[in-house]
Amino acid sequence: MSSTLDLELLRTFVAVVDHHSFAGAGAHLSRTQSSVTQHMQRLEQQIGVSLFQKQGRQKQLTEPGRQLLRHARQMLSLNDDALNSLRESSMSGVLRIGSPHDIADTILPPILSHIARSAPKLRLEIDVGRSPFLMEDLHRGKVDMVISTREDPALEGFALRTSPVWWICSAQYLHVPGEPIPLILVDEPSIYRRYAIEALERADIEWRQAYLASNLIGIKAATRAGLGVTARSMEMLGPDMRVLGEADGLPRMPDVTYYLWIRPNTVNPLARRAYELIRGSQGL
Repeated sequence: MSSTLDLELLRTFVAVVDHHSFAGAGAHLSRTQSSVTQHMQRLEQQIGVSLFQKQGRQKQLTEPGRQLLRHARQMLSLNDDALNSLRESSMSGVLRIGSPHDIADTILPPILSHIARSAPKLRLEIDVGRSPFLMEDLHRGKVDMVISTREDPALEGFALRTSPVWWICSAQYLHVPGEPIPLILVDEPSIYRRYAIEALERADIEWRQAYLASNLIGIKAATRAGLGVTARSMEMLGPDMRVLGEADGLPRMPDVTYYLWIRPNTVNPLARRAYELIRGSQGL
């Protein structure tokens, strides 16, 4: 029995288990089936026990095989984490990230913190703005990655969080059921504007435009001033605000999902590496 386990053989072993056959493992690892067989024979020689036993036409793990599988996953995870950490710590350059205002205090900070810890030499430039315009900047190459509520099949991305959309008003706002809802709206294009108007019109509830803003700063100011009600994700809710709901005669709205997007053919290699880093931290 060898005193040192070969990580390459362990990786093949885990692939055999995960893909349910030597052939499946070979396809996953870009190896021939005979190469996978040789790896398993060498591993069994190293540890001095059989890892598989035949049950009908299938091969099942033996008890030592199940024990080794647990250790193999842990060892490979530690190995991969160590290599990734060393690789990412050497990342240097500039990464430009676009983020909407409403998540600049919630979703964005943990992402920035994770990148900064993993790649301390990387310089981050943050552009906080509105989702539709940030997406345009991403297509033009003005930013490298964007957090946005908008979907775009031409981009590559994944979901970070799904949040409820609420009717939000000042804590001192007096809601009068039956009267037209004074809406605080952002100008087009806006998913929240669309959600609010469509929900009210489906419920046959009258509304009026009480205030129009070009960004979230104006929306927050008007809301805190008690000028009306706005539709935003839960991320905007502050201690000086409250939520109106169905008990107040207002309809429910769809949830909103925040995505992280990059261009599939991004010219900045840091964007791809940071994207995979964040995706890994999300467990995806």
